[in-house]
Amino acid sequence: MSAIGELFQGRRLMVILRGFSPERTVELAERAWGLGIELVEVPVQSEDGFAALGAAVEAARRPVGAGTVITPAQMRRVADMGAAFAVSPGLDLALVDSARQCGLAYLPGVGTASEVQMAAVAGLTHVKGFPAGVLGPGWFRAMRGPFPAMNFVATGGIDAGNATGFLDAGAAAVAVGSALEDAEQLPLLARIAGEK
Repeated sequence: MSAIGELFQGRRLMVILRGFSPERTVELAERAWGLGIELVEVPVQSEDGFAALGAAVEAARRPVGAGTVITPAQMRRVADMGAAFAVSPGLDLALVDSARQCGLAYLPGVGTASEVQMAAVAGLTHVKGFPAGVLGPGWFRAMRGPFPAMNFVATGGIDAGNATGFLDAGAAAVAVGSALEDAEQLPLLARIAGEK
């Protein structure tokens, strides 16, 4: 099993903590872990993002990954910071190679059959279907036909209300962002995280 496959094994939910201070990032990560959501992604689009990632990695009781990684230099930096995995919005084969060189589990984004095929040929077992809210559950259902061995993580526009629809359509997991700050969604998120 691939490194990213091991991370997602039995885990159907990941949270994305974008744009928060280091303190708030740790607070929300702790909330996620308390709900049984073990995977946390912290995007690194700025120095503030790198600071938040560093704080989350330091506080981590579970795997913490770096999101929005778009250059090999960023890949090396987040690996050096102790991130367990890296996520990108798109598919770049240079980043696939960079992640392998850095020893990082990697989840690139895809939105077309051509990109899924390119990822499969590159030996990837997991990709991020992005933006899932625009693609819709039907896209994930359709991709399962020609790519039955590929595992899709639905990301972008996902919350507790629509997550099950994407999982039912064949997504292996879903990633949510602001839903973690909505008290009404927390019980639903906990239920999704607990389902196997």
